[in-house]
Amino acid sequence: MDLFMQGSSLLFNVPNFLYMNLGLFLGVIFGAIPGLTVILCIVLFLPFTYTLGAVESFMFLLGIYCAGSYGGSISAILIKTPGTPHAAATMLDGYPLTQKGQSMKALKMALNASTFGGIFSAVVLLFFAPQVAKFAQMMGTPEYFLVCAFGLTIIAGVSGNNLIKGIIAGAFGLFISTIGIDAMSGGTRFIFNNINLYSGIALVISLIGLFALSEVLAKSEKDVVDTTVNKEALNKQNCKFTKEEKKSVRRPMIVSAIIGVIIGIIPGTGASMASFFSYDRARAMSKHPEEFGKGSLEGISACETANNAVTGATLIPLLTMGIPGDGSVAIMLGALMINGLTPGPNLFSEHGPIMYAIMIGLIFVNLFMYLQGKVLTRWFAKVISVPVGLLTPIIVMFCFAGAFSVNSSLFDIKITLVFAVIAYIMSKFGFSTIPVLLGLVLGTLTEENFRRSLVLSDGKWDIFVSSPICIVFLFLITITLILIIRSQIKTNIIKGTK
Repeated sequence: MDLFMQGSSLLFNVPNFLYMNLGLFLGVIFGAIPGLTVILCIVLFLPFTYTLGAVESFMFLLGIYCAGSYGGSISAILIKTPGTPHAAATMLDGYPLTQKGQSMKALKMALNASTFGGIFSAVVLLFFAPQVAKFAQMMGTPEYFLVCAFGLTIIAGVSGNNLIKGIIAGAFGLFISTIGIDAMSGGTRFIFNNINLYSGIALVISLIGLFALSEVLAKSEKDVVDTTVNKEALNKQNCKFTKEEKKSVRRPMIVSAIIGVIIGIIPGTGASMASFFSYDRARAMSKHPEEFGKGSLEGISACETANNAVTGATLIPLLTMGIPGDGSVAIMLGALMINGLTPGPNLFSEHGPIMYAIMIGLIFVNLFMYLQGKVLTRWFAKVISVPVGLLTPIIVMFCFAGAFSVNSSLFDIKITLVFAVIAYIMSKFGFSTIPVLLGLVLGTLTEENFRRSLVLSDGKWDIFVSSPICIVFLFLITITLILIIRSQIKTNIIKGTK
C-alpha cells in the first residue's frame, strides 16, 4: 500500500498527463493511417523522451501504444483498410456497418470496447505484476539466461511462414548485438577500427532504419491509393445503441478481455492472434452467428476488446523478466534502460514507486483515450486522407532527426541508412525484421548471463539444471521447440499435398 501511495504521488502531476495525452493523440493518428504502425510512431518519438523522467516518458509511450491499437480500427471501419495488422478482424464487421450508414456506431463500439479491454488489462497488470516480480527475485544468473533463451523462441512466432528465414533474421540481430566492447573481457568485437562503433549500435538507431526508413523505401514503389472518406459516412445517424445491442456485447467483451490478457502475457503472440481468436470465440457464442461478417457489433466488440487487453498484459513479462511481449514493447524496453531501469527480478524492489506510477498511469491512459475518442473521433477519421506525398518527407525528417539526436553524430545517420537498405532487401526476399529486433534486444542479456553463469560454475554446464526454476524453463524451451518443429512438419505436409 505504501508503494501504491508513493506511485500515485509520482503520477499525479501536470506534465505526466500532458505527455500522456500527447502520446494518445499521436498514437491514434499513426494507428489510423494505413501503413503507419505503432512501432513506427514509438521509434520516431523515442528520442523525444531522452530529456524526460521515467514516468513522463513511459506515460507518453504507453499513450502511443494503447491509442495505436484503437486507431487502427478507424481506417478498418471507414475504408476497409486496417491501420494496424490486428485491426484486420475489426474490418470484417466494421466496414459492412459503414456501407449501411452506421460508421459512427461502429467507431463508437470500437472505442468503448478498446477502453474496456485496456482498463481490464491495466488492472490485471497492477495486481499480478508485483506477484510475478516476487517470483522473479528467486532467480539467479543461470535462471535469467534460460528466461532469455526462452524469450528467443519468440522468433519462431514472428517469423511468418518461413521458420528458417526467421532464424536467420534473428541470428543477424544477435550478431549486431555483439558489436562494440565485450562487457566480460573488455576487448572489442567487429568494430573495424572505427571509434564510432566502440559503444555498439544504439537500439534506437537500428530501429529507425529497420522499421521507419525501410517502410518509406517500400512505399516509394507503390501507387498512391485514394483514401478519401465520404463525409456522409461520418454522420451521426443510427449511432445510439439499443438495449439489445448493449446486452449482446457484454459477454463477448468480458471473454475477449480474458483472452487478450492470457495471450498478451505469452511473449511472441501479440494482438493479432488475440483479435482473431476472440472474434472466433464471439461468433461461436453468439445467438446470431450469421450476422458476423455482415456488420455485427459483437464482432467489433470482441476484436477491439482483445487487442487492447493485450497492451497491459505484455508489460508483465517485460517488467518482471525483461522479455518483450511484442515489437512495440521491445522498444519500451529500450526506454526503460535509458532511464536506468533494468527490467528483471529487482525492478520492483529497487524502483517500486516508479513501477506503481506506471501501472496506475496505464488505467488513466485508457480513460483519457476514451475522452479523446469521444471528442475527436470525427477529426481522427480525416487523418487517413492526408496525402502520402506530404506525409513521407515529414517522416524522413523525423527519422534523421531522431538518429542524429542519439549521439549528435552524422555517423549514426549513415548507420540508419544502412539498416534501412538491409531491411528493404530482407523484405524483398521474404525475411521479417521483427526477429532482428528481438535478437538485438535479447542478445546482450542472453550472452552476458550465459557467460557469467559459466564463470560462476568454472565452466560446468550443470549449473543450468541446478534449480527447479532452471528445470522448468528447460522444459518450457523443449516443449516450445517440439511444438515449433511439429507445426513446421504439418505445414510442409500440407504444402506437399497441394
